[in-house]
Amino acid sequence: MAKSTPFPSGFQFLAEHFDRVQQENLLDIIRDVLGSAPLYRPEMPRTGKPFSVRMSNCGALGWVSDKDGYRYQPTHPVTGNPWPPIPEILLSLWQELAPDAALPEACLINFYNEDARMGLHQDRDEETVDAPVISISLGDTAVFRIGGVERKSPTRSMKLQSGDVVVLGGEARLAFHGIDRLVPNTSALMRQGGRVNLTLRRVTKP
Repeated sequence: MAKSTPFPSGFQFLAEHFDRVQQENLLDIIRDVLGSAPLYRPEMPRTGKPFSVRMSNCGALGWVSDKDGYRYQPTHPVTGNPWPPIPEILLSLWQELAPDAALPEACLINFYNEDARMGLHQDRDEETVDAPVISISLGDTAVFRIGGVERKSPTRSMKLQSGDVVVLGGEARLAFHGIDRLVPNTSALMRQGGRVNLTLRRVTKP
């Protein structure tokens, strides 16, 4: 039997880190965030092609994408208002999993419906990559793909379920990764289905 591609060093998978009650609480908190920083559909640089996911942010900075490129900025690109603060439950998770890292400045909120995808990419728009990226899954199961630090590196896939947490640190901090597809009707957390992904990031050098 062929060997599976190993996960890059620094990759951590914490299955069901949040139980159902915690997931419901976190989802309610994120809904409050989206009340003041609504989801919007970003566009690809240069082409202006819309993403298949809708996005928002919380924190001092938020990641945005439009024809001018990828970047972080302190305000919502549609409302012009500052992003809401990162909820305490997420700051506590960061301090639990990355106690030696400077606190996160951005939490990207991605909403996937059953047709949404996220192609292989690196998280490298930050000034520093010393801190890990911490990702939380809520809702329907997603097929997650991760490779190495080069786009041509071999990849492996795994399923991320509601409540799972992934940490990309060390070598894995710049690993290519993405979402191939959703598996519909795999969670009852959200009445109309779909998946929310929260990604905590440190942006500037401390």
